[in-house]
Amino acid sequence: MDTTPAPSAATRRRPNARGQGERLREEIVTTAVGMLDELADDEALSLRAVAREVSIAATSVYLHFPDRDALVQAAMRRCHEELVRTGDAAEAAHEDPAARLRARILAQAAWAEAHPGLYKVLHESKVHRRLGMPFKEVLVERTTTAVRRCMDAGAAPPGDAATVAIDLRAAVNGMLSQRINEPDLRWPPAAEQIDRFLTKLVGLTLPTAD
Repeated sequence: MDTTPAPSAATRRRPNARGQGERLREEIVTTAVGMLDELADDEALSLRAVAREVSIAATSVYLHFPDRDALVQAAMRRCHEELVRTGDAAEAAHEDPAARLRARILAQAAWAEAHPGLYKVLHESKVHRRLGMPFKEVLVERTTTAVRRCMDAGAAPPGDAATVAIDLRAAVNGMLSQRINEPDLRWPPAAEQIDRFLTKLVGLTLPTAD
């Protein structure tokens, strides 16, 4: 149980001016994101701890989030949006459909490597099971579109793009989660594993070197 006292009146930040409540909400989410990346466990996060980091009273957090689960869900939505933008930017740097799909997956893997705690919470969170994270469908749709583009261009065998995308997603997410949870294993370079997934699951023919 968290027994650390809330910030005193002397150290507590001044209330936001009228109309700035959304700014405080964003600050709370940003703080929660940083803490979750360190904790790598949504159950270890407390609203009081977040309030201390933001230098506000715990009651101020409750004005924006009814409970911890709601805050974790908002933090994961923020992370997912960043993950989608990262993949979009990587994909946009290429014209060839196969190169675009590969760039998207590699960018997602690099994001997971840079933010292992967040990636772990995003995919293993108990909040996910309790509340769901329907916003994650955006990334599924992006991957499906990228796979379909490869099929339409003849870079991959024709088939059900949605099914292939789900298989690819399962393989990549499983690989990244294992790397995070079992870092001491002798893992091959992530790019090599991803290329094997793209070859075996999507049917791409990739160059032997960049």
